[in-house]
Amino acid sequence: MSINTLNHFDSLKLSLKHIKVSLIAGMGFFTDAYDLFSITIVLYILSVYPEHSFPLNLKILSLPLSAYLATSAILFAIVGQLLFGIISDKLGRKKVYGLEAALLALGAILSAFSPNIYWLIASRALLGVGIGGDYPVSSVIASEYGNAKDRGKMVALVFSNQGLGIIAAVLVGILSALFIPPSIAWRTVLGVAAIPALAVIYFRRKMPETPRYSYHVKKDLNELKKAAEYFGIQSNYEISQKGIDMAQKKTSSFSRFIKNYWKPLLITTSTWFIMDIALYGTGVYSSFITSTIVPKLMEGTLSKAILISGLPYIVGLPGYFSAVALIDRVGRKALQIAGFVFMAVIYFLTSFTLQKLSDPLIAFSLFAMSFYAINLGPNTTTFIIPSEIYPTNKRSTGHGISAAAGKLGAAISTLYMPVWRITYGLPLIFLGLGLLSLAGVVITTYLQEPKGVPLEIISNEMQVLA
Repeated sequence: MSINTLNHFDSLKLSLKHIKVSLIAGMGFFTDAYDLFSITIVLYILSVYPEHSFPLNLKILSLPLSAYLATSAILFAIVGQLLFGIISDKLGRKKVYGLEAALLALGAILSAFSPNIYWLIASRALLGVGIGGDYPVSSVIASEYGNAKDRGKMVALVFSNQGLGIIAAVLVGILSALFIPPSIAWRTVLGVAAIPALAVIYFRRKMPETPRYSYHVKKDLNELKKAAEYFGIQSNYEISQKGIDMAQKKTSSFSRFIKNYWKPLLITTSTWFIMDIALYGTGVYSSFITSTIVPKLMEGTLSKAILISGLPYIVGLPGYFSAVALIDRVGRKALQIAGFVFMAVIYFLTSFTLQKLSDPLIAFSLFAMSFYAINLGPNTTTFIIPSEIYPTNKRSTGHGISAAAGKLGAAISTLYMPVWRITYGLPLIFLGLGLLSLAGVVITTYLQEPKGVPLEIISNEMQVLA
């Protein structure tokens, strides 16, 4: 028994078609990142210019409201990740692809025209469902289209758009602050997110179903041929996979999936949870952490303050592309361990510098460098690994659960970071993040390396085949 049908896809050389798939999937992540991290700019504008927040006599953005606003999209991203993960496995990747982008666009438009803080929180919640839905679907599409040699690079390219989206949020924030009154600037920052989301819907709807879903789950010869033609593969196919059918039945129910895959699921959920506590806790509140470490640098115009608070994101941007270059060379496991170690060292040094040294620029430089470390390692690898190690009929579900665990960590740190900052102070916060990073190192050592291995083997879909 063999699966030569899919060997054609695994043995393909990296081509422009692969890059096109990554770009179509990645544009959603550009929007996701823009939406999630532009809120730090909006929070800063509303806190500095409360009189320009809303026309309904809301003169101050209180701490609980600011925390709810910062967290609403993240919390509802959990809903989107779980919901779209399950639906994508039930109905197919193509059936739902584009719907999450439509939700992103609608949420962005409603956010920009919010008449009050409660409408804005609700609009961000709708946007969060779209953000969450993009995680399992886009990652799995890139993974299932990828060849064995370059699969990690393809999925990493999708995720690298997060860095570009974050930088775009900083640039739009700066331009809005320079040329638009504060009362409109924050609305502009939120509304611009609808543009890339709307632009990508057409291309996502035109993509054929992935070859692996067509083959293993849908068993649709026509869909499989469309995927093959998309990559210029000419061959005859037969869908007669008794062994694969048996393997799929072993994970057909959710309880059987948990029984067979609880160990890798524990690894992917816990490492993503740890990573997002660090990333979102420091990322969403970057402007406030920066103003605490280097308050003098934040003085002056609003555009200058946005630029300074965005410097950590700019420093972190090369980390995404370093991961793209290294992921298929050193492997996911090694890169994730190295990233967590790098993070721990930087967080410990930042904590020490804030307590013992009087030079705030050193502490700020270390804080900025932490974003490079996290993007080089676990921020990228935790996204890639769940798209590879689960069987086809539960791959999107497994990724959705893992991503939802990450967003749970993000929601906790985003909701409580303002309180932690006041109660414990930044030195103790960075010390705690360093310890969490070390825990990520330990957990990652139990990971099975997926580098260069066909998805059917790494996910154990071949376990019943003779």
